[in-house]
Amino acid sequence: KDDHDIVIEAVKQDGFKLQYASDRLKDDHDIVMEAVKQDGCALQFASGRLQDDHGIVMEAVKKYGRALEYASDRLKDDHGIVMVAVKEDGYALEYASD
Repeated sequence: KDDHDIVIEAVKQDGFKLQYASDRLKDDHDIVMEAVKQDGCALQFASGRLQDDHGIVMEAVKKYGRALEYASDRLKDDHGIVMVAVKEDGYALEYASD
């Protein structure tokens, strides 16, 4: 759960496996990016810092628009991210900031 090489291989196969990673690896940019590339919903298991990372959140909402739910408040207000999320899934609008 705290071995970088093992966890990155696991999330490449199934991004949802990020939930089993150590807190340290849930804050690892490369691991979280691989996880959300595989399954955008994996964003929910990322550290708060990475839920506020523009590149990671953008990749997550490209795959799964409703992953916007797990983005930081700042990024829920980002026009570009919200637009991509809503294009992928109109229901993502529910998670955008007011």
